[in-house]
Amino acid sequence: TAKISLIKVKWIVISVLIFCLSVQVFPPVNFTLTVSALAEVFLHWKPNPNQEPNNNTIRYDVEIIAPVPEEYDTKKTHSFRTAVLHNGFSARVRTLLLVDDIERTSAWVSGELKPPPGDPETSVTNLSCSNYINIYNTVSLHCTWFPGKGAPEDTEYFLFYRYKTYTEECQDYIKDNLDRNIECRFPRTHIDPEEVDDLIIIHINGSSKYTAIKPFQQLFNQNAIEKVNVPRNVTVFLQQNDLLAQWEKPISSFPKECFEYEFYLCNLKSGHKQIMKVSSNDFRLRIDVTCRYSIQIRANHYICRKRGFWSDWSEILYVGKN
Repeated sequence: TAKISLIKVKWIVISVLIFCLSVQVFPPVNFTLTVSALAEVFLHWKPNPNQEPNNNTIRYDVEIIAPVPEEYDTKKTHSFRTAVLHNGFSARVRTLLLVDDIERTSAWVSGELKPPPGDPETSVTNLSCSNYINIYNTVSLHCTWFPGKGAPEDTEYFLFYRYKTYTEECQDYIKDNLDRNIECRFPRTHIDPEEVDDLIIIHINGSSKYTAIKPFQQLFNQNAIEKVNVPRNVTVFLQQNDLLAQWEKPISSFPKECFEYEFYLCNLKSGHKQIMKVSSNDFRLRIDVTCRYSIQIRANHYICRKRGFWSDWSEILYVGKN
């Protein structure tokens, strides 16, 4: 009886496998790639009309090949991806069919966006950007770059930034000695100072009457390029043989726990200098009260989000005897 039951189970398994293998899985159709915004691609496809669900679960396996490899699956027939596009974009998609808990896949369907025209040597280089939270909780943006080595002298560069759904062109440029734009300032932007790890997309294209200028794009984490504000209301005083310092966090929508500080102390008598890390808004240190000291403090992000650029040092304060 046991042998007969085992044989029946085997035949059932074999029958299921044969059935699963007999189910055809057709690739998606009409796969398209469209640039939907600066550094954003809209991937779209349609189910194969020959694919009958028959109560089976249909999903799609999407693979981004370039510029940055990525693989994911989705029930939808579309997807948005953020990526730099100056070197092109390529991806592929296939159907995933779950038949009696067995996953079947179709052949891949591929798509590609060609790189924009222009010699890579004409693109800008050394792009660097920073943002700054102003006193009214608005964010400014500042970017600098070098002209491409292969760019003609008449090249004009134009910078755009995108943040979420907002795109804006620079109106305030600084030029080099050949009258080419090499720096841009946005006194006020749509960047939200309360967001964490959102992307700022920078796009710089150009024009020349001699050749095509290849565009350049770069993605920046908004917190990683934030120039942190200086700590406020710094006070220092002596209490017996101890130096005490207190200050308020920089202008920011984030709480005080989100900052760390560097405390710079210079003994003006001996010339000895030291920098100490501090994670609170006050500091106590035993010193030689017969000496005079200079003190400065600067701030950076801590814990809550990516580290940005250290703030400038606070104004020099002095304590101790001359």
